[in-house]
Amino acid sequence: MNDEFFRLPLGEWVKIGVDWITANLQVLFDVIRTVFGGLYDGAEWIFATPPFWAIIVVLAALSWWLRGWKFGIGVAVGLLVIASVNQWGNAMDTLALTIVSALIAVLISVPLGIWAARSDRVSRLIKPVLDFLQTMPAFVYLIPAIILFRVGVVPGIVATILFSMAPGVRLTELGIRGVDKEVVEAGQAFGASPRRILAQIQLPLAKPSIMAGVNQVIMLSLSMVVIASMVGAPGLGKPIIQALSRIDVGLGFEAGLAVVILAIILDRLTAILGAGRRKATKDAAPRSSTDATSAENAESATEDTPVASSMDNAQPPIARVTASGGKETV
Repeated sequence: MNDEFFRLPLGEWVKIGVDWITANLQVLFDVIRTVFGGLYDGAEWIFATPPFWAIIVVLAALSWWLRGWKFGIGVAVGLLVIASVNQWGNAMDTLALTIVSALIAVLISVPLGIWAARSDRVSRLIKPVLDFLQTMPAFVYLIPAIILFRVGVVPGIVATILFSMAPGVRLTELGIRGVDKEVVEAGQAFGASPRRILAQIQLPLAKPSIMAGVNQVIMLSLSMVVIASMVGAPGLGKPIIQALSRIDVGLGFEAGLAVVILAIILDRLTAILGAGRRKATKDAAPRSSTDATSAENAESATEDTPVASSMDNAQPPIARVTASGGKETV
């Protein structure tokens, strides 16, 4: 391209802005670094301190209770596979990073989605930002994160939050806007406040959509583990990067399989939390059908009784001739 052609110094402007933020807001970023690092250390302690068999028992029991015995056994087998290929420590680091990042992303995205659903102006302002976050390559997030938070786990958490929060905002707004307007108007007619309508009508009815957003946030957070390891975050991304640099197919497959197992477990658990426990649904179905059958029988019996009595009362009297020649009414 011709050197004399006008060039927009966009990169220089961004660099100047980042330098100004670094110089004037470093205290704020140090606080964020301390908070995020503390949350990760706490989550990592919870998953890494107990023996691996205790974590397997707890997760398998939780999966059994929420989704059934087949899924519980599958979770136990999958976690045993992770431990058998010597990736248990990396898997627990990845799980801690994923949970912390997804939790912060959900705490940001759900209120933003509610705000966007209640205000068209906010919705119009947020959508371009969400489009930017979803289309920007994930590696680009790492550059300002390293500058602002230095190398370590915190830049990985920040980049993961920015990368994964967009579906949570979009699906929360979609779920609340999809609530039937007649139901909302009925709540308003009974004098319910906007906050009460949101808490008791809109959020419960929008729960499937919101939980789908939470599910997507968790999956996108887990997909960032490899990229986050490039800036010093621990987890399964480190052996994958090592396998890539050394062309080690076996190590890459073991670490990748551990990521897949964690993804399946988290996906199924969050999906069932949004839909309700299967066991409760199965128990409620026969009970409801029995109650419906009893109600139908009672209703039919109630309806048959007055009809029969009215027919008996409406039967005309029968006259017969007695032996003496007179008439007797029966």
